[in-house]
Amino acid sequence: MNQSKTLNQALLKNTKNPELAWQIFKRIHLNPTSSSFSSQSSLKLIAHILIRAKMYPQLTTLHTHLLHQQSSPTSLFSLILIIAKSRLVDEAVSQFQSTRKRFPEVLPPVYLYNVLLESSIRESKVEWVGVLYKDMIISGVSPEVYTFNLLIRGLCDSGHLEDARKVFDKMSERGCKPNEFSFGILVRGYCRAGRCEEGLSILDEMRGVGLVPNKVVYNTLISSFCKEGKDDEAENLVEKMRGDGLSPDVVTFNARISVLCRAGKMLEASRIFRDMQTDKALGLPRPNIVTYNVMLDGFCKAGMVEEAETLVNTMKKNDVLMTLETYNIWLMGLVRKGRLLESQSVLKELVEKGLEPNVYSFNILVDGLCKNGMLSDAKMMIRLMKNRGLQPDTITYSSLLQGYCSRSMIDKANNILNEMMRMGCFPNIYTCNILLHSLWNEGKLPEAESLLQKMNEKGYDLDTVTCNIVIRGLCKNGKLDKAIGIVDGMWTYGKAALGDLGNMYIGLIDSKGDDENCVPDLVTYSIIIKELCEAGRLEDAKKKLVEMVGKKLYPDSVIYNIFIYNYCKIGKVSSAFRVLKEMEKREIDKTLQTYNSLIMGLATKKQIFEMYGLLGEMRERGVTPTISTYNIIMGCLCDAGQTNDAMSLLNEMLQKGVAPNIHSFCLLIKAFCGEGEYRPAQEVFEVAISACGHKEGLYSCLFNELLLGGEIVEAGELFELALDQHLYIGKFNYKEVIDRLCKNETLDDAIKILHKLISKGYSFESAAFLPVIDALRSTGKKHESDKFADRMLSMSAEQNVTNKVRDDITGGSQLKQKKDESDWKNIIHRDGSAITLKALRRVQKGWGQGSILDLAPSRRDKSDYWEDAV
Repeated sequence: MNQSKTLNQALLKNTKNPELAWQIFKRIHLNPTSSSFSSQSSLKLIAHILIRAKMYPQLTTLHTHLLHQQSSPTSLFSLILIIAKSRLVDEAVSQFQSTRKRFPEVLPPVYLYNVLLESSIRESKVEWVGVLYKDMIISGVSPEVYTFNLLIRGLCDSGHLEDARKVFDKMSERGCKPNEFSFGILVRGYCRAGRCEEGLSILDEMRGVGLVPNKVVYNTLISSFCKEGKDDEAENLVEKMRGDGLSPDVVTFNARISVLCRAGKMLEASRIFRDMQTDKALGLPRPNIVTYNVMLDGFCKAGMVEEAETLVNTMKKNDVLMTLETYNIWLMGLVRKGRLLESQSVLKELVEKGLEPNVYSFNILVDGLCKNGMLSDAKMMIRLMKNRGLQPDTITYSSLLQGYCSRSMIDKANNILNEMMRMGCFPNIYTCNILLHSLWNEGKLPEAESLLQKMNEKGYDLDTVTCNIVIRGLCKNGKLDKAIGIVDGMWTYGKAALGDLGNMYIGLIDSKGDDENCVPDLVTYSIIIKELCEAGRLEDAKKKLVEMVGKKLYPDSVIYNIFIYNYCKIGKVSSAFRVLKEMEKREIDKTLQTYNSLIMGLATKKQIFEMYGLLGEMRERGVTPTISTYNIIMGCLCDAGQTNDAMSLLNEMLQKGVAPNIHSFCLLIKAFCGEGEYRPAQEVFEVAISACGHKEGLYSCLFNELLLGGEIVEAGELFELALDQHLYIGKFNYKEVIDRLCKNETLDDAIKILHKLISKGYSFESAAFLPVIDALRSTGKKHESDKFADRMLSMSAEQNVTNKVRDDITGGSQLKQKKDESDWKNIIHRDGSAITLKALRRVQKGWGQGSILDLAPSRRDKSDYWEDAV
């Protein structure tokens, strides 16, 4: 006894020096002369010391010695219990099996079986459950109710529900009456498998044996029915719960609210949450921190940041303890909405409240900053993170890497990758895919191929995402057929299909990885189908659609939209609507792109009534029209001469909060000017300036339309305003307006424009002087004419010097062509500008004439069809 006590003291003294503790224990009890081991306390102490130090080989040595020492099975069972409770299941079962072989006549206690079963289930080692139960029955040890409950739980967790039910039914045969936990485990198993109705039927079985379901069983069922959207069944269960004398608790309501939030039903979730806060008369439970976090997460994910902010302020006002999880949810919500300055303030507040941000907190901010191009701020955030003793992880570096790659800063991205590896934070497949995608996008094919080879050599399990990046890269670089070949090969060879890229990838063909993770998916086919359509190979695209359906991959809205867009683009609108019908038949929601493509197609056929019909359907379905939607319809209305209707659409845009762009206003300006309505056009221009600012596109649009319509003075005045705004004049036909002013006996206005061009420091074509020089000479103002001639020659000399410098750099071929073209234009401008303008107006008028296309589809359009292949 004294020896045992001394040993225990020595072991306790050396718990922080496990090697020495083991040596002391061995010297006393594991030498050949030692007698049979008797001290259970010493055995437990050394076992715990070895497990904490992860000295697993020594545990095996200890067990082996106890077996050879003819120790009592009790000592061996004690060691196995300690190992099993320490989550070392494989070691515990192995020692148990060797002990059973050494002492087959000794019955292990049922408690030991229970611990081993529980540990196996907890560590997801379900394969041991059957082995242990079989040994238990063979040895004659009678299972307890607790044993059966463990078996049922293990079978349910592994998806063997039918076997779990059989074990449940055999409990009575073994003399064990199922308790409320037995029923509850089975109910949870059915609910997790999506078989709520069967789980519900177990409630009647419980009542049949005199048991009343507890809150856990009810809450499990209520949560499951809510997840499946069966709100009525969930409500009935709440009433049954009350009928059994159980009041729904906060867990019940949290389950309901959580499911509603995940489904995006924030209005319903908010109503329940409000009742919990205010309606004390109904006896509802008060919300706890879980309730608040679930609601906050729901608001943030639904993009309802204002509501989320109100909830946060309510929590602060009501002294609800905000946890780190609360702050992380709020940080994520702000970052998603781009409110980065506020998110950094929240991080500061978190620290001031005495909470310590974790790596996830910083990763939220780093990712948000990188996605918004604020890379310097992101790096500063990482430095702050390190200052707080937190090391960036793979996600941190991957966010930074993606930030640099998205801005084509490949060299800096490589530096981040090297820094990441220096810090012992090795990239994962996601990190490598980011860099690979960027290299393909930049057209750096050798570097991309080299990275792909290194990824394979380093043992990265190349996945479908990797293959999709390669396929997209090949398509972008004009190797569509090669990309199709890889897609075809993926079904048979998985990632080894990348060996088709060339000899340097031949090693991929011999890879032994799990290629089930590397088969084509919807993204793969959307890439190929899009590229085939854009290449005009719609028949091949349809064949790929049939192929994917044959592989049990069913098209989503993205793939349907590709076909709809491309049919509309080439004028096959009836074919696009056939695709739409197929889409509706499969109950796939129409997206904004679906509607915009169809409206674009209808616009080519001038089918205005049908376009308005789609616009109305969009509003009914909650799909908000964008500026592109409105511009397509406005353009069609303007082309059809329905300018007033187009103006009404512009007013609707402004009322709906859809900001018109320059193109929107230019459509109306051109339409009004085309009808000779210059005053309304100028009014639209004024509205456009207030909405978009003084943009060159707006000024040049109205200027050129006024010039085309013969409103020369107004065009000249507008050009002067453009000069006052220092706008680019490349798209203004200023030579024409100067020439026309001279010929319309408004020479002073032309001279005024020239003086303003010079005084504002503009570099313009010297040929613009010619009409003024000619006009001055014809009126006898030789002195003024000579001044302008001198200025023109001076400007020409300066331009020649500039051109010579450019010729020296570029070889001059392109500039010679431009110079010749400029000289030709000068001749036309001086000697025949009136004839040229007249011809241009005649052509413009001719192009604008003709009847509106028939609203019915063309003959060729009718002959096309959407194959009923899917």
